Order: sequence, then C-alpha cells, then structure tokens
Amino acid sequence: MLNLDITMTAAIAVASCAYILGSIPFGMIIAKIMGLGNLREIGSGNIGATNVLRTGNKFAAFLTLVFDMGKGAAAVLLACYFFGQTAAQIAGVFAFLGHLYPVWLKFKGGKGVAVFLGILLAFNFWAGLATCLTWLVTALVVRISSASALVASLLAPVWLYLIDTKSGVLFVIIMTLLIWIKHRDNIKRILQGTEPKIGKRG
Repeated sequence: MLNLDITMTAAIAVASCAYILGSIPFGMIIAKIMGLGNLREIGSGNIGATNVLRTGNKFAAFLTLVFDMGKGAAAVLLACYFFGQTAAQIAGVFAFLGHLYPVWLKFKGGKGVAVFLGILLAFNFWAGLATCLTWLVTALVVRISSASALVASLLAPVWLYLIDTKSGVLFVIIMTLLIWIKHRDNIKRILQGTEPKIGKRG
C-alpha cells in the first residue's frame, strides 16, 4: 500500500471514479444478456440480486451478487492501495452512492446491500464476514431478504467497532442510514406482513 496523504484533487478523482464504477447496473446487464427481461418490470423493479432471483434464474442472481459485491470491493481496494484508508472510505461511500443513484438510470438504482457487503469485506474482512453471517442467519430464520439486510446493516458498525476499534465506523453508519432509507417501503410491508419471501418469483 502506498502511504500518500490524499489531496483534494485526488479525493475528487477517487470519488468520481468510485461513483462511476458503483453505478454500473450489473443486474440489468446480466438480465438482458441472459434474456430474462426488464428488471424494472419484474417483482419489486429493483436492479439487485434479490429481484434477479425472482426471474427464477439462480445463476443470474448469483452473478449479480458477485459483480455488485465486486464493484464495491474493487473501489475500496484500489483507492486504499494508491491513496490509503481515507481514500478507501471515500471510494466506498461514492461507489455505494453510484449504485443507489446511478446517473444512467435517472438516479433510480438499487438498494445497495450487496455493494455494502463488498465494501465492508474489502475495508475490514472480519467485520464484513460478521455482517455477511448476520445476513445469512437472519435470512435462514425469517426468510425475508429485506429484513436480513436491515438487521445486517444495523449491526455492521457494531462489528467494525468491536473488531477494528473506531476506524471507519462513521462511513459505515452513513451507508447503513442510506440502506434503511432505501428500504422504507420494505419496512412498511414487513410491519404489514406482506413482504415477499426469498425466492418468490415476480
């Protein structure tokens, strides 16, 4: 890792590149290549792996998950390698924003869970792993993807704090708040008991 103090110019460049990388809608691209239709007209209309799974194609959903996690991780790792931890946090937030609000889709993107997990795994592997396991355990219990995402994101700053003291907690909290905001409709449906189960086709 190159230990360089990040300048304002470098910070802007990192943020811009991370946003562009994060804004690539892999779910829509994979669905189109594999002939699964327009994700905007399927299930929740979301561009993420959970909605791709509603097409019935598990492999396409897996690829979407991998690529969405990968773009978040790549943004953090590249920024960290060239400019250090501060740049990694900037890259993580802007890659996340790129996925949530991509300019190519009129700023109507995904809900960011897979990207969030990729970012966290790259920033601190053990905190990221603990968050992934939180999602998995919750999913196995309640069988609702959005509920799993909400619980996992809420505990992510806690895991990072316990494993890595205070490093990066604030930027993870920012992403957690955005995840909850993007899931506001899901929260309403969870409370009403109408939120669909994992794997239900749209």
